[in-house]
Amino acid sequence: MTFPPLAALGRLLRQARRLPPRLPRRPAAAPAKGHRPVDRPTSRPVDRPVPAGGAGPTPGTAGRTGRYPGDFQGSAIKIDYGPTPDGQPDPGEVVWAWVPFEEDPGQGKDRPVLIVGREGDLLLGLMLTSKDHDQDAARHATHGRVWFELGSGPWDRQGRPSEVRMDRVLRLSSDQVRREGSALDRARFDAVVARLRTTLADRPR
Repeated sequence: MTFPPLAALGRLLRQARRLPPRLPRRPAAAPAKGHRPVDRPTSRPVDRPVPAGGAGPTPGTAGRTGRYPGDFQGSAIKIDYGPTPDGQPDPGEVVWAWVPFEEDPGQGKDRPVLIVGREGDLLLGLMLTSKDHDQDAARHATHGRVWFELGSGPWDRQGRPSEVRMDRVLRLSSDQVRREGSALDRARFDAVVARLRTTLADRPR
């Protein structure tokens, strides 16, 4: 049998003395009494905003948050004007929102809406259209529909004049608003409000 030289054996012993001792593995701490461990998901869905000009909610769905709360049926609205370019819908702004059909609230489409006030956590708004209702005003009047000429604005890319429906006040949650359109100037906003007050006061009680 051949043994290593004494010098080599001495080097091995000196190296072994310099190695740090191996520590025992520390057991995991037990959860505190009454504490429930939380399962952390590996990924989280992100609600990405729809870009300007993109498609809105799919027609045939009951809005983004579920059942439509119904139109405003009162005779007076607390009007507010305070457009602020902060990404949130404010009174005085024309926004794009999912609007339910009057005959079937479970269906609807994306429309420009002028926000005129609030009712609790809900927004109160008036829908806009680029259609001219002067030629069939009598037919609309028989159905109680009242339209007010607003004029053009940046909410319509083609620069078409818009009309505001005054007899139907929408109650919308902020989740139904897809994006801000533009702020309406105070003069036209006040003109809309004046006509709205008259329309609501003439409602049958």
